[in-house]
Parts: sequence; C-alpha cells; structure tokens
Amino acid sequence: MCTAPGADGILTAPAFPGIERIEAQFAGNAFEPHRHDTYALGVTIKGVQTFSYRGQRRFSMPGQVIVLHPDEEHDGGAGTDDGLQYRMLYLEPAMLLECLDAARIGLPFVDQPVISDPVLAGTLLAALSELDRELDELFVDDFVSRVASGLARHARAPQRPIGAIAWTRARMARDYLEAHVTRAVTSGELEAVTGLDRFALARHFRAAFATSPHRYLLMRRLQQARAMIGAGEALSDAAFATGFADQSHLNRHFKKAYGVTPGQWASLRQDGIRRGFRPDRSGGR
Repeated sequence: MCTAPGADGILTAPAFPGIERIEAQFAGNAFEPHRHDTYALGVTIKGVQTFSYRGQRRFSMPGQVIVLHPDEEHDGGAGTDDGLQYRMLYLEPAMLLECLDAARIGLPFVDQPVISDPVLAGTLLAALSELDRELDELFVDDFVSRVASGLARHARAPQRPIGAIAWTRARMARDYLEAHVTRAVTSGELEAVTGLDRFALARHFRAAFATSPHRYLLMRRLQQARAMIGAGEALSDAAFATGFADQSHLNRHFKKAYGVTPGQWASLRQDGIRRGFRPDRSGGR
C-alpha cells in the first residue's frame, strides 16, 4: 500500500460470498472493542500491530499471522509511533465447516492469536496481495481448503463434531435468515423451518456458525448497511433499507460490530481511495 506517512485509511476489495478482504494503515488506536461473527485472519505488513484479546494485550510483527475466532471481542491499533500496515481477511465459519466435513469435525479454535507460520501467511497473502481483483471460484475452493488445514494445524482445543442432522438443520436456519435479512425473524419461524425447538436450534447453530441466530441476522444487516455506506448512500437511507429502526440504532450496532461508527468507516474508506492506496504486488514479503 502506497500512502503518505501517518495517513489513516482502509481499502476494501471486491466481495466474494463468505469472504471480505481489506488493507489498512493506521497510526495510534484504530478500533474500539468489538466482535465479528467471522474468522478474522490477517498478516501484519509493516509496524507493530497490537490488540487486546482473551484477557491479554497481543503484538504482531511484520510477517506474523493473526487469527481471531468468531465472536471474540478485540480492539486494534498501532503499537508504535511509526504506524501500522496490515491486511485482513474475514471468513464466514460455514465455509470452513463445509470444507472440513461438519458432520465429523467442529470449527478449529486457535488459542494463540499471533502465529509465526510462513506457510499460512503465504496462503493468506495469495488472497490478499491483489485487492483490486475479484477472487475466482476455483481459487477460493483451494484457498479455503489450505486455510482450514493451516488452522487445524494450530488448533489445540479438541474439535467437536456437530452431527450430520444438526449441521443440516443449522444450514436450513441460516438460509432462512439470509432470505429474510431485513425484517425481524421469530423463533417460531425457525422452529417451523428446521423442526427443532428453539433451544436445540440455538445450540446447533452456534456450533455450526460460532454465533447465535439473532446475531447472525444482525451481522448480515450490518454487512448490507456497510456496503451501502461504502457506495455513498446516506446513513439514514442505509439504516432504513437494512431494517434498523433509525440511524441511531444503526450507529450503536455498527460500532459494536466494527469498532468504529458508520461515519468513521465511510471517512476511512474514502481516505483510502483518495490517497491512492494500492496493493503491494510483492505480497508484503
């Protein structure tokens, strides 16, 4: 990324279903405590990346890999006055489960969020080195398989199978939520769709997607709102179109999910575009 010293900004890549990619540069504290419902997988390119995660302050040096599990709270920023440059990929848990065979293997949990693994770093940078290009479906198939293998290699917590029936019902609930993302969905609706009572479904859904049905629906709304804001839509219009009561309602949930307000996100993204952020073709190596 070619930027002026001290400039803050975010570059977002073309979206692929289940995968989001960004490149960012910051000085100081960038994001307040927040949590995603995806795996956050990244590589520090320049500077020292620091964040609080699972009760400890963490530090990532250039070339190291960051692995944040879904729904784990964290913040983020530069660890020194020299600033920070990094690339991050957000991967929906369902993509890993489908690759790993969910009926037999649970989601991998990597308890050490900063890893020195050149192979895994290279795998991630293969998708993060050219953010101006769209991902190819055949590339993604191989990429997710390699990421799954890399995470499983570092996972120390036992992987728990969720069972074929539970996985099928959880997917049914997810598909229903995706189809009705901008309106309130009741527990009764999901019970009717899946044939499970709400409490069993909640357990199976979390095992499959590392979050609750309610939060999954909320995060899909926020994703849509963020895309609209990035495209220049007014915050009030984005809030209305994605099922939030008003702009204030969107602001509260957006900050909890992403660590910045919608206005700050729009500003950082525009700064990234205006200052000519370009992916480093060397892949940061």
